[in-house]
This record gives sequence, structure tokens and C-alpha cells, in this order.
Amino acid sequence: MTDVDPRDPAPAAVVMAAVVLAGGRARRLGGVDKVLLPVGATTLLERALGAVAGSAPIVVVGPRRATGAPVLWTREEPPGGGPLAGLAAGLRRVPGTAEFVAVLAADHPHVTAATVDRLRRSVGERSGAVLVDPGDRPQWLVGVWRTAALRAAMPADPAGGSLRSAVAGLAPVLVPDVAGESADVDTPDDLRRARDR
Repeated sequence: MTDVDPRDPAPAAVVMAAVVLAGGRARRLGGVDKVLLPVGATTLLERALGAVAGSAPIVVVGPRRATGAPVLWTREEPPGGGPLAGLAAGLRRVPGTAEFVAVLAADHPHVTAATVDRLRRSVGERSGAVLVDPGDRPQWLVGVWRTAALRAAMPADPAGGSLRSAVAGLAPVLVPDVAGESADVDTPDDLRRARDR
């Protein structure tokens, strides 16, 4: 298993870190470890890590798995506490030197490094930028944020809380989906469509 010793000091000149959310129970997929499902030549988790490969450090929230890239691991408290708790746990591992943090749920197989770069360039003077699906719904787990603003939005007790309620008030830039990159994998049909692309 590739890992980074959590006692190692963070790089001195971090510009953008990343938090990849890789937990969840995948009930609609029969309880499998969803992020290890293959789409194309690699797993959902490895695709997510590839999308944020330019970030340092990359913090993965979820059970430890083997990865092809060095990452920091952490878990939300309590385990299964939801995406807001996962994000809060991930942010605790992001160094203060990171001006920006990319946030990505690992079940978005069509998000690429180009998507993350487009989000980062879209932030401008705002608190962040999030991807918007073709139905104009913000995808709160596909975005790039100013780290300080995102930290300030985290509630004292994030377990079971609403991610949208916590971060929508930051008024991020809404960045339109390109060619279905906002699609996620929640059901067997989603997985089939992802593999057919």
C-alpha cells in the first residue's frame, strides 16, 4: 500500500491540496466497495486520484486501500457520518499553506485534471467554484475552494449535516458541465453508462 507518513511535514510551498471522498456504503450497488469498481482501465478511486494528481497533499477520506499514488488517509467521525463529516475530516489534514483545496467525490468517473484546472481558474476572487450538472444543479462534491473559506464554513459538529447548507452560502462560481463530466455512479445503470462511454 502506498502511503505518506502522517508525521512527515507538509511541503513548504503548497498551492492546492485535494480532498477525495472515498467512503459511503453504496447501498444501491449492493454494498460493494464502490470506489474499487473498474471503469475503463482503472478504478473509480484511481480515476479520482488522477484528476487531482497536481495537488499536494492528496487526502483520501475512507477506508485504506492500495493506491498508485502517495496519499494521506483519514476517516470521518463517526465512520459513515456523511459527506460533510468526511470533508471536515479531510480538511483537518490539509496544511495551512494550501491556498486552495480541490474537493472530489471518488464516484465521478468523468472528472479529469482538465476539469479541476478549469474549476481552479474559475475561482477568481470568489470563495470557490463548483461544477454544475446539465440540470443546473451544483455538484457540491466537485469543486475547488479557497481553503480558509471552506474551513470557516465547517460546522462544529458536521456528522450527518447537509453539505449544501454548509457551503452554498459561500456563493461559489458555478461552472457548467462539459460532456457529462458531472455524472456520478450511484446505481448499476450509472455504472453501465460510465463504462459505455
